[in-house]
Amino acid sequence: MTDKLRPTRILHITFNMGIGGTEQVIRQLVSTLAATDYENRILCIDGRVGEIGQQLRLDGIKVTSLQRKSGFDWDLVRGIREQIRSYGATVVHCHQYTPWVYGWLASLGTGAKIVFTEHGRFYPDRYRYKAILINPLMALLTSKIIAISSATKQALSRYEFIPGPKIRVIYNGIKSLSRDQNAADELRHSLAIADSDFVMGTVARLDPVKNQAMMLEAFAMVLANNPGCWLLMVGDGPERKALEQQAYDLNIAHRVVFTGFIEAPVNHLAAMDLFLLSSNTEGTSMTLLEGMSLGLPTVATRAGGTPEIVVQNETGLLTPVGDANEFANAIKSMIADEALRTRLGVESRQVFERRFSAVSMATAYCQLYAGKSNV
Repeated sequence: MTDKLRPTRILHITFNMGIGGTEQVIRQLVSTLAATDYENRILCIDGRVGEIGQQLRLDGIKVTSLQRKSGFDWDLVRGIREQIRSYGATVVHCHQYTPWVYGWLASLGTGAKIVFTEHGRFYPDRYRYKAILINPLMALLTSKIIAISSATKQALSRYEFIPGPKIRVIYNGIKSLSRDQNAADELRHSLAIADSDFVMGTVARLDPVKNQAMMLEAFAMVLANNPGCWLLMVGDGPERKALEQQAYDLNIAHRVVFTGFIEAPVNHLAAMDLFLLSSNTEGTSMTLLEGMSLGLPTVATRAGGTPEIVVQNETGLLTPVGDANEFANAIKSMIADEALRTRLGVESRQVFERRFSAVSMATAYCQLYAGKSNV
């Protein structure tokens, strides 16, 4: 695929490599590519490497940072260009819009191929009319533009004025998780959850865009007629105190577990009977994919790219965004029908293996880097 004496060198540019979905995607990509003929470096432009970046350094991936200054930072452009040239980057892969702007400018005249991946959109999305002046030009001089879902592709075309035919969809992928049922059972017992109890849960940042407030409202409706239920809220974020207070006000706090941030929540996922995703907007939820890799059925909102992952009545149940009643009804359907949960869980695992594995994602990017992918 590549010249063994001169492997393809990819410089990934992102904000930082802290804890988040984009960062997880980059880690999965570079870790999988490490076993191929591609070299990878990561450049963070917000001045910090972050927790995932530190972990990748231990795995032998070079992760560096530059500090972006307020306003438009021409020094950052020069700093990125220096790294492109000193590294001899073949590909500059920009993750998210701002890194694309800086990476695009820095790459001009270096001979490096530019790739831009949009990992998600803000909620609510909006027009940025300044984009109509610069984005079509940037798109013209960018080798490949990637969206992580068809919904994201549509948003790029509509709000960023990027021609639709220029954008290709590559779904996020992860390495399959391994279930340790004994560890999962021990976790349930440590939380005083009986073997016969039904556990639903989510793994996500506690943030307004994830709308866990609606999830709590729905759980209160479910718990009223299903007293043997529990809700695991795995994650941390700015909404935690408000959500804890809401659980108390709804008189469900005794059945809701706020775990805080868990670096590797595989046992928490394996302890669940049902995965929940209540987002107002979503690109590709990495924790949803993790749940699918363990064979978990899902109840989720029809937000962003989620309906491209969760197929109604095949891998899960979908409900309107922000509708607590419908979300609760879907959960009740799952609780009442074990055969339904089993069927959806089996199909979830199969769909994950076919479409959302780290190998599938990395293979698509390898073809793209090598110029073998039609957009």
